[in-house]
Amino acid sequence: MNLIDLIISRRSIRKYKNQEISKDNIDKILKSAMYAPSAMNLQPWHFIVFDNKEIFEKIISVIPHAEMIRNADKCILVCGDSYKEKNESWLIQNCSAAIQNILLASHSLGIGSCWIAIHGIPEIVNKVKVEFNLPDGIIPISLISLGYPDEEISAENRFDLNKIHYNSW
Repeated sequence: MNLIDLIISRRSIRKYKNQEISKDNIDKILKSAMYAPSAMNLQPWHFIVFDNKEIFEKIISVIPHAEMIRNADKCILVCGDSYKEKNESWLIQNCSAAIQNILLASHSLGIGSCWIAIHGIPEIVNKVKVEFNLPDGIIPISLISLGYPDEEISAENRFDLNKIHYNSW
């Protein structure tokens, strides 16, 4: 599949088969994340890979809208290092580029994923920091669930000429 088709066909997957994702595929996904662009090439991200079902339940207790991880095989917590990138807006943008690479790399490997927001919800950010012993300066941005899809979601047409402007609004 070419890149454009990959981007257009990727969908958030919330139902997963009971099938293990290999360490090799997780490494490929994380390598892709680390090749994302970042302001001044600071690469201010860190990743925690979760693969323990008991820990998944702890995650759900602090991130209630993450229930789809219950049947995922793995999850990746994407964090930003605010000591490395002091501008929080840029930190979020940098980590978001890494997240998009995770989503696309997963899809290219036949692995479903779902981007679960954390940053922007202060009580959840604080609970995640405490529950997973994040060091000072490390900010949880999002959680990505991963698993082989047990649902098929068709791509819809999102191309909207009304949202395109040239040279001025």
